[in-house]
Amino acid sequence: MSTFERKVSPLLWVPTGYFTMALGYVMLTTVTAIMFKNLGMDNGKAAQYSSILILAYTIKPLFAPFVEMYRTKKFFVLCAQVLIGLGFAGVGLLMALPNYMAFLMVVFFLLSFVGATQDIASDGVYVTSLDARAQSLYCGIQSLSWNVGPIVAAGGMVYLSGRLHTEVFHHDATVFGPQWIDSWRIIFFLVGGLTLVMAAWHARTMPDGARAENTPTSVAEGGRILLDAFVTLFQKPGVWRMLAFAFLFRLSVGFLEKIGPFFMVDPVSKGGLGLSNELLGIVYGTWGLAAVLLGSLLGGWFVARRGLKATLFILCCAINIPNVTFLLMSVYLPTNLVVIGAGVVIEKFFFGFGAVGFMIYLMQQLAPGKYTTTHYAFGTGVMGLCGLVTGVISGHLQEAMGYVSYFVFVMVATIPSFIATWTAPFPHDEALDDASGPAKAVPA
Repeated sequence: MSTFERKVSPLLWVPTGYFTMALGYVMLTTVTAIMFKNLGMDNGKAAQYSSILILAYTIKPLFAPFVEMYRTKKFFVLCAQVLIGLGFAGVGLLMALPNYMAFLMVVFFLLSFVGATQDIASDGVYVTSLDARAQSLYCGIQSLSWNVGPIVAAGGMVYLSGRLHTEVFHHDATVFGPQWIDSWRIIFFLVGGLTLVMAAWHARTMPDGARAENTPTSVAEGGRILLDAFVTLFQKPGVWRMLAFAFLFRLSVGFLEKIGPFFMVDPVSKGGLGLSNELLGIVYGTWGLAAVLLGSLLGGWFVARRGLKATLFILCCAINIPNVTFLLMSVYLPTNLVVIGAGVVIEKFFFGFGAVGFMIYLMQQLAPGKYTTTHYAFGTGVMGLCGLVTGVISGHLQEAMGYVSYFVFVMVATIPSFIATWTAPFPHDEALDDASGPAKAVPA
């Protein structure tokens, strides 16, 4: 490590690095769905188009080894952040063109691969610049900082889009269509500018990161490492049941993820609650995400006290059963913001409480072995695949079924989660495994 890297405190780059990662991810995979909805897109297409952008984050283990081969990890972080900043600013410019949507999707799709590369490189800087003690010390700060990103993006930016739409451009908040372009252009200019500021900051404060011992020296060697990691994954005992668990544990949440916000903003005439973007940003993007953080902390404490094997099915219940709050709201259509907020907070709190079980299971049962990091990434990739598949079809299903019947379907979709959790194998003694190391929460 250079003299400069020894002098620079991780507090100067760990919080901002993980915040910037989350900001780009949530803007691409979550906030775009709200934007598409505002612009007049139906639920099917809005959920489908935003879910497709998860693909790059799902398959990033396939190109992660190649990021190690050239220059430094910091170089890839900075390049990615500059490209994301310019890309978001470009989105704001493209929205002024007629027939802009096709160009927008191309830019978003390319930016998703850039964002996935930023994730790989940023995690690499963290792992190789900090020793084991420092990694443990800053792990909480890392996770908290990552979760500030969704609060700013899904909370603050969605809220601001609504305020700009009604108070600056004087449009009707209840009408979806092209008049929303003005406010969303400003949002993407702001996020693009903020990302560029973060890139400039990290150019001064972020260490280069060290090269891993098994870094491939050629594309062919990288391919051989990937193939060996893939083969050894499927040689593990009970691997198919572990992968089934990785895909199915959050199945019902995947069906709820895009449709929940749509239900909030759709008018009562369409079976929704008729909230404005401002209220959606407060209820869903701020209160809800705060509940996720609190639930995650308590869930981690619960698992630490009783052990994962004894608590995994309870965590599955926590992540699935509270989805019934959306079914109840779709039946009774409450107008009281406190009641609506309580429904969201209950679902998000128990999501955070239960979701920790998924990450710990992957660390302790799927990941251990020759390629611990890669196999952990494969597991999270399978989870991402679940989010992609459920997101792509969720909007179309909801349109065909209506909100009440769809939320009944969401509850039925919890059954595979219970089966996969009940049959999940434990080939490793959790008392002997080391589940330490960096991990960030996944936004609901």
